[in-house]
Amino acid sequence: MTDNPEQATNRRRSAVLWLIAAAFVGVALALLFPDSSQQDGGYHFLFARWAWTHTELFVGVWARPLFTTLYAFPALHSYAAAKIFTVLICVLTARQTQQLAAELKIDRSALVIPLLYLQPSFFIISADTMTEPIFALVLILALRLHLSGRIRAGMVAASLMILARPEGFFLGLLWGVWVLADRRAGFCVITRALNAMLLATGAVMWWLAAWAITGDPLFIKNNWPAGWPVTGTIYGEGAWWSYFARLPEIVGPLLILPFAAGLWSFLRRRRHGEIISIFVVFFLLHSILRAYGLLGSAGYPRYFAAVAPVIAILTLEGWNLFAGAFKSLGERFGKVLSAAILAVSFGLCFAYFDGAEWIRDVRAVDEMHAWFRDNPRPVRRLVWSQAYMCIRFDADPWENLSFSGDRERDIESLRTSLPGTLVVWEKLYGPKSHGLQPEDFDSAGYRLLYSKEFELRGYLLRRSYFGFGGTRRQEMYLYYKD
Repeated sequence: MTDNPEQATNRRRSAVLWLIAAAFVGVALALLFPDSSQQDGGYHFLFARWAWTHTELFVGVWARPLFTTLYAFPALHSYAAAKIFTVLICVLTARQTQQLAAELKIDRSALVIPLLYLQPSFFIISADTMTEPIFALVLILALRLHLSGRIRAGMVAASLMILARPEGFFLGLLWGVWVLADRRAGFCVITRALNAMLLATGAVMWWLAAWAITGDPLFIKNNWPAGWPVTGTIYGEGAWWSYFARLPEIVGPLLILPFAAGLWSFLRRRRHGEIISIFVVFFLLHSILRAYGLLGSAGYPRYFAAVAPVIAILTLEGWNLFAGAFKSLGERFGKVLSAAILAVSFGLCFAYFDGAEWIRDVRAVDEMHAWFRDNPRPVRRLVWSQAYMCIRFDADPWENLSFSGDRERDIESLRTSLPGTLVVWEKLYGPKSHGLQPEDFDSAGYRLLYSKEFELRGYLLRRSYFGFGGTRRQEMYLYYKD
């Protein structure tokens, strides 16, 4: 049924207001949390920042070509500028998701915007420098093109997913199945199969660009990260039901029922099979990868931010079902209940972000940087344990020690490093990830310039609840080789 002019105006006004609110929240998060919630965000910024110097990063497997190419420009300015660029990416994603919901004739299409942002896994990286938001934007653009009948354009757009995240390969295969079964892609299967070759466009572009930049036709194979074994695992194996248990972090604790109802509604009514299959394939894929520890799967719920628009549309469908069921209780009751669910969900998302202890180390690193600025030494090389240290001291990440995992070998490398080497280290991540304790720098001939213990608290959670919040006790060190 077509909206009358007044309904259409109200829908557009609601969408604009939600988008403004989303942009405001994103900017606020970027200012409140200057670093990434995980190391990957800092590394992706560094890849983009230094791709102009190390051009192979533009086509790197871990760096991801689409992310690095787009972020290389704001990254030249600052870390904050790159994070604000993510805010823009997420707002555009929210707008495209709302437009798709409207095109699918789903009621309350503007509400899909908060339902997108109130997924904790999306909320926590909506002002970060991760690859999931750019993947989500490409996905929703390609999906809109496909569902509107622009099959070939949709395939070309979908082919870019592989340039943003590895899951693009698997969703590309799914897209190919859709095309083979879709008469709009050709009168016969052979024609459709030929058209489906457009799904390789992004991969071919990547291969050609990598060859042109590096001179190595096998660069993508040779650049494959050691931490992404096709068989075997480096992060351990998880239970097959790991992501079922983490649905509150993926969908939102109060939104699981609407999401499940929306998924069931689409299945029962056999509507929008593309949307259903994207989520199901993505969920099964990551469940399998986590169960066997394949491709470096660490079981992070943030992976699902890549398909957050699909989750939001399914949740909106379920939300409308519950709204219809509660209609008999009165319009005012429905509005109060809806507002309460959204408000509490926002509070839970902020608490989820605030409880990510890692991100608080930024304050300690900033203080160590301020001390060194007031007590400078000539620096020829920076060795660091966390990506933000490299960002804050504005050093080339390629100067860092190539940690081998062999403690004695790494200490020997430190010992033979040139005078003027500055080390920024801490006691939590460095020893765990790189195997080096602070005292190892003493034995390698480094002098302790400054150290300090920190008690880092969040903005909201002063104590730990279900593993979130509480005080992070950290200690930072500056070592120097004369």
